[in-house]
Amino acid sequence: MTIQEKLNSTGLQWPDEPPAPMANYVTVRRTGNLLFVSGAGPFVNGKPVYQGRVGAEVTFEEAREAARITVVNLLSMVSSEAGDLHKIKIIKLLGFVNSSPDFYDQPKVIDAASDLFAELLGEKGKHARSAIGTSVLPFNIPVEIEMVAEIED
Repeated sequence: MTIQEKLNSTGLQWPDEPPAPMANYVTVRRTGNLLFVSGAGPFVNGKPVYQGRVGAEVTFEEAREAARITVVNLLSMVSSEAGDLHKIKIIKLLGFVNSSPDFYDQPKVIDAASDLFAELLGEKGKHARSAIGTSVLPFNIPVEIEMVAEIED
């Protein structure tokens, strides 16, 4: 089963096109076998699926779903650079959670992304990670995740 087929079985959909940069940057920069992937969020067809702060306008469950949608966007960005996702190993995630002042479960929100990477890529999906709360994110999205991946020969 391909990674895209596994993804479709989760109820998430592979995008027709990977997200395009929203400012003056590239979505993926390769150096050697490493891919540095710009921050992505829960966008479908160029529009945010969720907006607001987790613990206020966005529920915990919605934030976890936003993290899963973000994984799809990250993988589509990597696929556009690397081709075959079976050669990809996730090295590091940095997850940002747009949080209300009394929300403290940022790691549990980003766990949804970590779990999906492991489900789709197995051992190659396991990674080092940081999860950070913030008071605002671009476009008022609840989650943004950047990552470093490796292309294995």
